[in-house]
Amino acid sequence: MNRRTYLKTAGVAASAGLVAGCSGSTNGDGTPTYGTLATSVTDMPGDIADFESCVVTMAGIWVTQADSDGTDTGTEDGTEAAATAETSATGTEEGDGRRYIEFEEPQTADLVDLQGSNTQSLGETELETGSYQYLQLDVTGVEATLDGGGEASVETPGDAPLKFNAEFEIRAEERTHFVADFTPVERGNGSYIIRPVASGTAVLYGDAEYTAEDASGTETGEVSAGAEVNASASAEFN
Repeated sequence: MNRRTYLKTAGVAASAGLVAGCSGSTNGDGTPTYGTLATSVTDMPGDIADFESCVVTMAGIWVTQADSDGTDTGTEDGTEAAATAETSATGTEEGDGRRYIEFEEPQTADLVDLQGSNTQSLGETELETGSYQYLQLDVTGVEATLDGGGEASVETPGDAPLKFNAEFEIRAEERTHFVADFTPVERGNGSYIIRPVASGTAVLYGDAEYTAEDASGTETGEVSAGAEVNASASAEFN
């Protein structure tokens, strides 16, 4: 995997105000504790066989702690989501409880190369310990070529963030690995839309490694995947 470290949210370590109202653990002196969130992407087969390449560009992620109201922003037409990305580039908390963490530079992934157990790392960041409701990917563009040649029209639902409704924990001084699975699906008019894949999305802890079998419901090490994630993770858009 190509690993790039993205925004370490130095402001988070300096100020608990970035996660105001969160119920994470604290040290004996009352200061918050932190763990590591590693984010990767993969592609379980949808209509990816139609493509020679399908390169997705991502600018950052949103996360929301479990005691937040978790109100979505910009999931219908992307208008508010775009504004959110501009105002939250420093990783600060938003009014709806979400926090936007911008990558140091945009990350790209060719979904054609991410079949089976293949994943691509988007990097790691520090987060306050606690339970989180979901993760969203800020997809800013898709460039795709069909298997027979020629460009393909591939969009995200409503040009809004991709939401993965898999709950996860950040544990003190430990690593949480969130593997977000999404794939292009043909809409019937020759165009495609990218959708989250619940059955392939997985949350792993410690040194557990992601495999396609894990995402299908077989747990290896300490993995929240397959049936457990599938119960709460679903495509946000129709």
